[in-house]
Amino acid sequence: MRANATNASPRLLSPTDHTLLLVDHQPQMAFATKSHSLESVRNNVTGTAKSAKLFGVPTILTTVASKTFSGPIFPELQAVFPDQAPIDRTTMNAWEDQRVVDAVKKTGKKKLVIAGLWTEVCVVDPALSAIDAGHQVYIITDACGGVSEEAHERAVQRMIQAGAVPMTWLQYLLEMQRDWANQKTYNDVLTIAKDHGGAYGLGVIYAKEMFGGKEGK
Repeated sequence: MRANATNASPRLLSPTDHTLLLVDHQPQMAFATKSHSLESVRNNVTGTAKSAKLFGVPTILTTVASKTFSGPIFPELQAVFPDQAPIDRTTMNAWEDQRVVDAVKKTGKKKLVIAGLWTEVCVVDPALSAIDAGHQVYIITDACGGVSEEAHERAVQRMIQAGAVPMTWLQYLLEMQRDWANQKTYNDVLTIAKDHGGAYGLGVIYAKEMFGGKEGK
């Protein structure tokens, strides 16, 4: 039986109600990230980006001082959006760059999903600013990272206190799929899960190979 979307909470994200903002996933920022392994951050933000692209979510890429200090955006992230040039800033707070604000406004979406490096600066600053500007903000916490576990956690707590909603990248992917009867994106969702979903992705491979398992059937 197909899901009845009218029964779903409006707190849940859908592909058509939000914009994704990815902030400063760059080498210089990654070198000092200690709250998560660099491998997990790269994996998780790539899974996030692929999820957004699959579901047609407007996505804004932004970097800070890419030519003079922080380096280019992660290559695997740029590869998801090969024709999109990141907005390169001097401001630590992306929301203080009018080009970023204008790009968000252009989408017409009031919900904003954010991930970035570092959580305690380049995520918390635009998150608080966007909330005060009237946006409902979600943070993909495992596609973020801080200079220490405490720095990351205090930043997440600060954003939650201001009204932001924390989530993980796999939660983001599955929240947009929501119904395994949605065959249009079914195979691509499982591909993203297999490529980036860790144990869950391995379970998908196992179920298919061993039993011909197929969710929603």
